[in-house]
Amino acid sequence: MTAKTFMSVDEVANELGISKSYAYKIVQRLNYELKAKGFITISGRVNKQYFLERTCYGAAEKER
Repeated sequence: MTAKTFMSVDEVANELGISKSYAYKIVQRLNYELKAKGFITISGRVNKQYFLERTCYGAAEKER
């Protein structure tokens, strides 16, 4: 695994231009969704691919 698979809270905050405390809430929500689907999650980190799918960034990539 050479490419980063997970994003930290700091990276989520920087990517979305939000505060670190709000980024924690987003990471928790995304991890809750993944856990409900049966995936194993890591506290304080979110799967990068899932993050991109659930934000506006994933839609732009699918259109190309």
